[in-house]
Formats: sequence, C-alpha cells, structure tokens
Amino acid sequence: MATHATPVSARLRLGALRAGFVLGGRLAPKQTADRAAQLFATPFASSRRRALAAQGDAGMRREDLQAGGETIATYVWGDPAAQPYALMAHGWSSFGLRFLPWVEGLRAQGYAVVAFDQPGHGRSSGKLCTLPEFTATLRAVGRHYGEAALAVGHSLGGAALALAQDEDWHARRLVLVAPAADMADAASRYFRLVRVGEHLRQAFYDWLLRRTGVRVEQLEVHRRLPALGLPALIVHDLEDPDVPWSEGERYARYWPGARLLSTQGLGHRRVLSEPAVIAASLAFARGEAVGVRVIGTPNLPLGVA
Repeated sequence: MATHATPVSARLRLGALRAGFVLGGRLAPKQTADRAAQLFATPFASSRRRALAAQGDAGMRREDLQAGGETIATYVWGDPAAQPYALMAHGWSSFGLRFLPWVEGLRAQGYAVVAFDQPGHGRSSGKLCTLPEFTATLRAVGRHYGEAALAVGHSLGGAALALAQDEDWHARRLVLVAPAADMADAASRYFRLVRVGEHLRQAFYDWLLRRTGVRVEQLEVHRRLPALGLPALIVHDLEDPDVPWSEGERYARYWPGARLLSTQGLGHRRVLSEPAVIAASLAFARGEAVGVRVIGTPNLPLGVA
C-alpha cells in the first residue's frame, strides 16, 4: 500500500482494496485468494524506506550473509566469536536497526550484538516473506554466529524465535516482545482488515503451503512451547492493537520456563524501544526474576504465581 499517504488517501486505497477482494471473491475466488496471500506476504514498502534511511552508530559494522537464496544484511557490534552475543529478531515490516536502543545496554553487560534484516525487509534482498521464511533465516543467521547467549524477538520475530529453537541452534535465554502466537489468528485479523471472505481461507492457506512447504497448523507456536526448557521473558502490552495481549499470555502459560511482564499504554511498536522494557529485559538477562509466572492449563484463562 502507499507510503506517506494522507489519512484520506490511505482510507480510499484501503476501501478500493476491500472492494476488489469482495468482488474478486465472488467472480474469481482462486485468483483472489492467491492475490490476498501474496499481499499478506509482502512487507510494506514504507518500512524498507525507513530502514534504508536508518543509520547505525560508530561501533557497528555491516556484514552480508547468504540464506535461502537471499542476501541477508546483518549489523554487528563487538565480536560474537569471542564474546557472548545477543541476537535481535525484528518483526513484520520492520528492520534490524530498530534494536539500536538496546545496543548500549547490552554492550555494557558484555554482549556482542547481532541484528539483521529479514528477506524483503531493510537492506536484505527479496520481495516476499512468510513466518516459515522468517524462522529459516533467523536459524541460518544464528548458526552462522553460533549459540546465542540471549535472543530478543519482536512481534513476528518473537514467533520465529520460538519456532527456530532446535538441537542444532538455540539461545540460552529469550526475550519475546509482543509475540504473535497463531498464524491462523493473524490471517483472521488480515481477512477482517481487507475484507477477504472466509470461503477463501483454504485457498489462501494452499498458496502459503505451495510457497513454504509448511502447513498453517505447524505454525501454532504454543504447541511447541511445552517442550522448550529455556528461560524466557514475555513482554506484552495490555492495549496492543495489532497482536492481542492474550497471545503473549498464551506463550507464558504454555512455556514452562517463561515469565510474563505486562505493560500498559505502549501499544505494539513503542513497547520495543521503551527504556523500562529494555531495563527489565537486561535484568532478566542477568538472571533476575522479572514479571510473573503464569500458571494453569490451556483451559484456564490466567493465573499467576
């Protein structure tokens, strides 16, 4: 969609898009579902422009890696081969340098820092990207630099972090900020936004399966969480308009080693750069108890200890 558009023009463009999906869903459902899925996997052009305008600091160096047929731009502070390092995973339509506010504190605690741009984002190549590709790229970057002492993921980057943990690569501690928990729920929010009919859902999923080889059910992150024995801090704002707080709570409830830190009034994006959130995450990285332990079962809404 357009960038730097006025609120009126943005509403007009969204209205036209909605009308196209409603009409296309009746006249050409297969093609419309494919178009909806392709748009779902297309990062906003405005985010790439913001990324290209962003500047690192004097202590940063750029490196390019090859992963999944794409050139992945990475941003490195310190020496990940000689120091414990923190891997930073941005969210959808974002970029690695969004983590600049974290770097000073992490470096002061002795960490090297590695951030990167996902395919189709920032300075990396590519045009489309999905959660399986987010996960595969994150794992490739992690394997290149070795086991991370700490990993921080925002939004879709948080979901990818949880999915990326395996025997070949994992982080010793994780911080997930406003993490998305369920691809089907994300698709439902998208369908409501652009007025894609529910009768197109399976064809929409089929497009994603053809592209990635992964079924949507395999991306239900919470189903993997009981097996993760890693300490984690989940940070989520109660008023997040993009990814509901309930998804962060789901992580904390299913993940045996997780604690939940709830904020209020920071929304989905500002929570990532909020100094108090960064300070709490650094305290967690030092081994301090931060947030609350969520207890209960999948059938109980919430309890804390």
